Amino acid sequence: MAAVEKRSVTIRGHRTSFSLEQPFYDDLVAIAAERSISLAALVAEIDDTRTRDANLSSALRLYVLAWAKRDGKAS
Repeated sequence: MAAVEKRSVTIRGHRTSFSLEQPFYDDLVAIAAERSISLAALVAEIDDTRTRDANLSSALRLYVLAWAKRDGKAS
């Protein structure tokens, strides 16, 4: 099982952090590259659409899962 790693990114002018296992992080990077956007832009997009009762790390994991189910394109 992959260890959870804390990472930081700047979105909308402020730093925020999230904790993800390496495979989820790798898929986020791959999705951002496939969409030709920065990782920060992807995280900001996911942050904007998540419900306020969901934490960012969970929202990122669910996004990767939905992407994989829908497109099967994440690594």
